[in-house]
Amino acid sequence: MAKSSSQLKDEILKRRSQPKEPAAPVTDESDLARLRKSQPRFRGLEAGHRACQGCGEALAARLVTEAAGPDVILTNATGCLEVFTTPWPQSAWRLPWIHSLFENSAAIASGVEAALKAQGRATKVIAMGGDGGTFDIGFQALSGMLERQHNVLYVCYDNEAYMNTGIQRSGSTPHAAMTTTSPPGKERMGKRHLKKDLLSIIAAHHIPYAASASVAYPADIRRKVRRAVSITGPTFLLIHSPCPLGWGFDSERTIELARLAVQTGLFPLVELERGEITGVMPIRKPRPVADYLKIQNRFRHLFVEDPRALKEREHLQALADHNIDQYGLAGEGADPLDADGADTVRRGGLVD
Repeated sequence: MAKSSSQLKDEILKRRSQPKEPAAPVTDESDLARLRKSQPRFRGLEAGHRACQGCGEALAARLVTEAAGPDVILTNATGCLEVFTTPWPQSAWRLPWIHSLFENSAAIASGVEAALKAQGRATKVIAMGGDGGTFDIGFQALSGMLERQHNVLYVCYDNEAYMNTGIQRSGSTPHAAMTTTSPPGKERMGKRHLKKDLLSIIAAHHIPYAASASVAYPADIRRKVRRAVSITGPTFLLIHSPCPLGWGFDSERTIELARLAVQTGLFPLVELERGEITGVMPIRKPRPVADYLKIQNRFRHLFVEDPRALKEREHLQALADHNIDQYGLAGEGADPLDADGADTVRRGGLVD
């Protein structure tokens, strides 16, 4: 027989009143040292902001600011991150933070960097934007910043659509994905076009460092941010940041989705220096792309009884296979994707 609400309440209060066993003390000095070392000493984005549950972008921004440290000035394009962290008169930021227009985060950061340089200050500047403000609306300012060699790290939080304004397609939206401006129907199965290969476009600027990362691998993000801010000159980081609301999945599955994007080869994790590939995160056992697609509502139309749906799934699998071949992601031995640090494999030049 079902319990009444009063009975359930009594049980909960009883459990809370029972003494808890003390946690086992950490006695191994090496374990204690490792634990202390793993904890960030600074948090640039505090808790209490208004992001959706499971927001990949919020996690990515926290990891970036933790790794970059306190001597940083941020510029932030209009978008989800700006909206949920700074509802007037509140702010979740512990760093100097500037709200730019949708299209000019990189331009504002360029001006801040030039002013700091004139003052002889070494404070690092980080420009931030979503995929809409980076792949599309703000790309002109970003390209100019890179070409002029401003000492700025640009971070793109890639959730693959204009989520803040109603889940419209962007240049980053994957092929065949459903958005409010690319609905599936008789004429098409979601978005017709391919996801823009932004990292290759950035690499064509021959900047000192560019990389892709994923919220599924926090240690990898921190390492790449530290690498980027240690370099003099323009650097770029593209972070895959799943959106539960826009992609249509349960909020507790954010990390699972992010990991699957990497393990299928749809979102390869690579590093480039002066346009050449110098590091990749290998995949020992690539997962089928269908494993990634089937748990997202934005791809649910690809699993209906329709020959077009099968064709689109096969096309997405071919894209993932191409990424694995292009970047040499097929790895041997222990799978680094299961490792806490998610180490990359260093390479001496371009991958055949």
